[in-house]
Amino acid sequence: MTISKHIINRFFLIILTLFTLSRFNSIAAQDVDGKQLFISKCQACHSGDMKSESTGPALFGVEGQWEDKGKLHEWIRNNQKLIASGYPKAVEVSKLKSTAMQTFPDLTDPQIDAILKYIDEKGSGKLDAAKGDATAGKTAGEADTSQHPLLYGVITLILSLAALILIFVNRNLRKISDDTEGKKTPDAVPFLQNKVYLATAAILLFIVGGYFMTKAMINMNRQKNYEPRQPIFYSHKVHAGINQINCLYCHGNAWESKTAAIPSVNVCMNCHKTIQKYSGPELKDKNGNAVDGTAEIAKLYQYAGFDPQNPDAWDANKAKPIDWVKIHNLPDHVYFNHSQHVRVGNVQCQTCHGEITGMDEVHQFAELSMGWCVNCHRETKVNFNVDSATGNQFYSIYEKFHNDIKSGKMDSVTVKDIGGLECQKCHY
Repeated sequence: MTISKHIINRFFLIILTLFTLSRFNSIAAQDVDGKQLFISKCQACHSGDMKSESTGPALFGVEGQWEDKGKLHEWIRNNQKLIASGYPKAVEVSKLKSTAMQTFPDLTDPQIDAILKYIDEKGSGKLDAAKGDATAGKTAGEADTSQHPLLYGVITLILSLAALILIFVNRNLRKISDDTEGKKTPDAVPFLQNKVYLATAAILLFIVGGYFMTKAMINMNRQKNYEPRQPIFYSHKVHAGINQINCLYCHGNAWESKTAAIPSVNVCMNCHKTIQKYSGPELKDKNGNAVDGTAEIAKLYQYAGFDPQNPDAWDANKAKPIDWVKIHNLPDHVYFNHSQHVRVGNVQCQTCHGEITGMDEVHQFAELSMGWCVNCHRETKVNFNVDSATGNQFYSIYEKFHNDIKSGKMDSVTVKDIGGLECQKCHY
């Protein structure tokens, strides 16, 4: 009976230890990331440098413009409600732009504070300076493991093993104490013959193995952070960021068709027929190696069949397509239409592709999983402001929603309300 009680106590101690560690790890993993929240919630309408106007006004310094921080939180969650209450600052801000701001009722106070902190640090330059200091001591190719859940799992495993060792040490000390006092204790059953230990080990192995197997199966064919080597080093940071070339100049198909398409060589040559030498900021690949921009332009000329020394003799028939490596891939059974999102939904490129204007070599920013897309449909508001002259006339058929908005039953309509969660929207 004594042995069974000790075994049960140890078993529950192990479970309690694992539970405590898992809770600690879950809390640590829930650190609010202001940058990711800004990109997913705000960057569709507000400039990423915080100082330029876009669809919405520049955000740098916005926290200091509101005397009551609580009211600013209310504005972000439901600006229409705050405007209707007559709050002076809300009414003033609503007149800055003709387009109504999207509401975010799901954001918590810590999340909003994280977004505001990111806006302040990005706009003031503190964030970029901190990044420079943080990466100055890193070796080429060194990975940042601060957000890797695997790290928390390893720590949990190590601490769990330490707890098991302490349990066995405690048992041996207890046995020595009993022997010293002359107490007779039955011999312990060897581990490999103890059915309780073997059953516990088998259950834990099954749970841990099942967890990692499930995670591996879920992540099959997902390519988050995939960054292949391209035949030409093309910097989106230089083209879309520094030179502010509109995304649609190269990917015009995104405005009117299903695919964004890769620009043909002649689109590149529209500029590089005259821009033959690179004179921008220093270029580096993902490993920190310097890249010769002029040499990369020369590679483009080889594909274009262009001789910069004799531009008038250019024969476009000698051109051949550049073998770009596709980065963002969806399964064949998934239907995604760029024009439906970019043109109709006013979804900014950064929402799915990340801060593309800050990338040299592009990598996949989002996991592009089904859950990721569905959550976006649940949260994204639809512009239901339709009249005889403006707005998307298609939305005029949703008479019930328009009546509910007028009566106050609804304050906004999300994609899910107009069928965004139906299977046939993406799988047909």
